[in-house]
Amino acid sequence: MSGTILVLDFGGQYKELIAGMVRSLSVYSEIKPGNITADEIRRIAPTGIIMTGGPNSVYLPGSPRCDSKLFALGIPILGICYGMQMMCHMLGGEVSPGAAGEYGRVLVTPEDSAQKPFLALMSHMDAVTRLPDGFAATARTGSCIAACEDKGRKLYGVQFHPESKHTEGGRGIIESFLHNVCGAAKDYRLDDYIDTQVADIQEKARDKNVLLALSGGVDSSVCAALLSKAIPGQLVCIFVDHGFMRQGEGDEIERVFSKRKLRFIRVNAERRFLAKLKGIADPEAKRKIIGEAFIRVFEEEAAKLGDVPFLAQGTIYPDIVESGGGHGATIKSHHNVGGLPEILAFDGVIEPLAGLFKDEVRALGKKLGLPKSLVNRQPFPGPGLAIRVMGEVTGEKLDILRSADAVLREEIGRMKRKPDQYFAVLTDTRSVGVKGDFRTYDYVIAVRAVTTGDFMTCEYAALPNSVLGRISSRITSEIPAVSRVVYDITSKPPATVEWE
Repeated sequence: MSGTILVLDFGGQYKELIAGMVRSLSVYSEIKPGNITADEIRRIAPTGIIMTGGPNSVYLPGSPRCDSKLFALGIPILGICYGMQMMCHMLGGEVSPGAAGEYGRVLVTPEDSAQKPFLALMSHMDAVTRLPDGFAATARTGSCIAACEDKGRKLYGVQFHPESKHTEGGRGIIESFLHNVCGAAKDYRLDDYIDTQVADIQEKARDKNVLLALSGGVDSSVCAALLSKAIPGQLVCIFVDHGFMRQGEGDEIERVFSKRKLRFIRVNAERRFLAKLKGIADPEAKRKIIGEAFIRVFEEEAAKLGDVPFLAQGTIYPDIVESGGGHGATIKSHHNVGGLPEILAFDGVIEPLAGLFKDEVRALGKKLGLPKSLVNRQPFPGPGLAIRVMGEVTGEKLDILRSADAVLREEIGRMKRKPDQYFAVLTDTRSVGVKGDFRTYDYVIAVRAVTTGDFMTCEYAALPNSVLGRISSRITSEIPAVSRVVYDITSKPPATVEWE
């Protein structure tokens, strides 16, 4: 490959989204800490640099900064959100706290009247109020400088997030920077990622056995395929049935994977997990308890198997970002990331998909020969229905949610164009209802359906009223313990895809 784009991380939630978009444009990308030195960057010799957003204010003491020598290297730089603010602040401009900030899709108007206004994803409170010498504003919103540039030094900044699919023309902005400004060649392929990961897995595992947590979802299935390619005959797949699966799903997973060329072990542990969650309502506590219980089961199974020193997981990057990986703020801990206990009875953890987003994982699965039915399967969280039951998790609540979720999936499954993810949530709320002329006071089910390509951002799916009506009618009539169904129309941000 003839060029590398460095993505410098300043705690932005979307750093891997940026790196993923760069790779999707056939240019190799690497993520490095934002405080990497100019000397280290010289040794890497990147074609260009993209500086991410972040949750800090650049004018406060201790806020993340890049090496000040970076701007004199002659390497093209694109600063996004915090990256733009930091660049302007360090080069003599001014950044000030805004009165209200801008969040969601905001209209951006280019200074060049020949260019049309466009909607862009904004997520900021601070704003650049004075540009450094040599910079010119190239776009604005009603309340901030939305883009700027110093063409002579090839320094560019945007306050919005072009890496998000919710920014109109955002991909084109990144592409223009890569090819027109940096001169990067289109010579990166996903096959290169496979080759690199196969070599890394082989170097780490050598002739040792690897234990994989196989949920049957997209991530763990692709992980299994990649591990099988790298270390055939050394992989043991364990499916821990914690009792939080969707209706009939545990049996389905066993049918599919017990026929494959791998060692498949099913562990039925529903009672164990429910006992550990007794009296627990806090979502972070639930995730961490489930994460530790997962690991303890794996340790016990590994001990039975003998010499299995490595644990593999299908962790992908959105899990790491939301769990506070790097400089990012913790949104929620995923059972296989933030929920990991500090001490594991394994020599190491292998996570070959940790640098990929969902769309890249699906593409990787197809290249590895997995069937479309498996590769395109709906994502399902590791803690399963336990984080779709609000409050304390009980067997009764799980049964109610399984039935409601089965109705939802059946009805949406009939649609020709389906949302990217859809599921039911058992809220911790009851409401008054009327069934058979009698007053009821039963649970409220929330329905969630979203459209997204990267699962870092999403829009709620505008389901037809007829579909929503059938879902509500069936759930309230077929499930005695439910008296009301509501539809969640919140996008991400400010919400997350899951409720917990």
